[in-house]
Amino acid sequence: MTRRHDIDALRVIAFALLILYHLAMAYVDGWGFHLKSTHTTPDLQWPMRLLNGWRMSLLFLISGVAIALLGPRLAAGRFALLRTWRLLLPLVFGMFVVVPIQPYCEAVTNGHASPGFGAFLLRYWQVRPWPEGSFAGGPFGITWNHLWYLAYLWSYSMVLALLKPLLDSAPVRRATARFAGAPGLRLLFVPAGILLLWLAWLAPAHPPTNTFVNDTYQHAKYLTVFLLGYLLGREPAFWQRAVALRWTSLAAVGAAVCWYALLEALGVWLPADSALRRWPPAFWGMQSKFCETLYVWGVLLTVLGWAKRYLDRPFRWLPYCTEAVYPWYILHQSLLIAALFWLKPLHLGPVLEPLLVLIATVAGCLLLHEYLIRRVRWIRPLFGLKAANGDISRRHAAVTNARA
Repeated sequence: MTRRHDIDALRVIAFALLILYHLAMAYVDGWGFHLKSTHTTPDLQWPMRLLNGWRMSLLFLISGVAIALLGPRLAAGRFALLRTWRLLLPLVFGMFVVVPIQPYCEAVTNGHASPGFGAFLLRYWQVRPWPEGSFAGGPFGITWNHLWYLAYLWSYSMVLALLKPLLDSAPVRRATARFAGAPGLRLLFVPAGILLLWLAWLAPAHPPTNTFVNDTYQHAKYLTVFLLGYLLGREPAFWQRAVALRWTSLAAVGAAVCWYALLEALGVWLPADSALRRWPPAFWGMQSKFCETLYVWGVLLTVLGWAKRYLDRPFRWLPYCTEAVYPWYILHQSLLIAALFWLKPLHLGPVLEPLLVLIATVAGCLLLHEYLIRRVRWIRPLFGLKAANGDISRRHAAVTNARA
């Protein structure tokens, strides 16, 4: 199998954006987060709305593509076992060891816990419900916070393992190949139409929760893009079309954003007696939903096309960053919230404080990954890495052979 460097690079970029997004969550006004700075601003809302529409969908799409690129050599049963080990072990470890600093900071700030992390941790490990308002997930007794992605990805991987014989069958492969080479508008609008169906039908009654249960809309959306990644990612014709359509899909993204912004502006500025206000609200609501789903799929198609065109090359930094992505993902939000918790009382201002929080988060991820996680064999699987470090093993073998 030829290594797809663009997919590795996209994963690195997507998780880097996730760190910046979570940093901004502490500073955007009007949006809830586990811990908020005193220096919030509404100016971050629009950039974050633009990013929030597709950031997680991109991660699930990339995951589906990465599995597809493994090819048929991985049997469904072995695939399910490997995914369970690589996703659930870091999830459980993270919930009990990495994440607890987040609910501690949140509970102390909310006045539901006394300072002293050790005492909090002993109480947290009992997995008993906490008083309402203690921290996100408190009624469950434990929380996974940003690690919810691992639970969702594991469940979709198990669905894929069950469907793999069907999805790998000749009729499905032929149908997927025909669609992958379809005209540009079909490749753009059909997936957007499926996402529109979920948004219009499921989202009103099932808003996002990230709690796995009662999260019907998000499951429908993320499972759809995950399976699309698996089905389309293995078709050479899809990648040719994505590259060829990258300007068209980018134009569709721009049009969707402009029309959505215009709809919002009309809702604010139209006079009460305007004839346009007599149109049914459902008419305007469906247009907004169409813009939203066209924007999401348009961004995904655009990103894949431009990445295939310019990122499918062996960058020197890519192997190291590809390995570092998983540990950094597990660590980053706990380090971020802990840094903000300790820096917030110092009143450092709206520039220095977020800069120091970002530096502390990146430095913590770098140091823990480089000098602990990747070098200790039994710790590596707890952060989603293979037990043997290929780079270190090769260096050790080279030294041994040289001495011999």
